[in-house]
Amino acid sequence: MQMLFQADIGKQTPDEVRATFWKSSGEAEPEVRGFAEDLFRVATTRQDEIDKLIAQNSKHWRLERMPAVDRNLLRMAVGEMLDFKATPFPVVINEALEIAQRYCATESINFLNGILDAIAHGMLPK
Repeated sequence: MQMLFQADIGKQTPDEVRATFWKSSGEAEPEVRGFAEDLFRVATTRQDEIDKLIAQNSKHWRLERMPAVDRNLLRMAVGEMLDFKATPFPVVINEALEIAQRYCATESINFLNGILDAIAHGMLPK
C-alpha cells in the first residue's frame, strides 16, 4: 500500500517507486518483499480495471475525492482479489481493514469495508 501511495501522491512511475522504495523503507524478508512487489505490480498494471470496480461500488464518491490512503488501500485489496485467487475474499478484506485501522481515519473503516464487500460479492461466481 505504501508503494501505491508513493506512486499516487508523488506522481511516480512504478519503476521510479521500485528504484527508491526499498532503500527508504529498510530491509524486508524476501517473502514479504516479493508479495509486496507482486501486489504493487498487479495494482499498477490493472489500475484502470481496479479503479473502474472501485468507482462502480463507491456511490457518491469519486476516486479522486477519496483520501489517498483509502484509495490506494482499495487498489491494493482489489488487486489481490483479482489476481490472488487462492486468498479468500474475507481474508483480503480483513487484512485491508487491519491496515486501515493503522493508517486511515476511523470513519474510513466502514466505508472501505462496504466497498470491498460489494466488489467481492460482484466477483463471486453466479
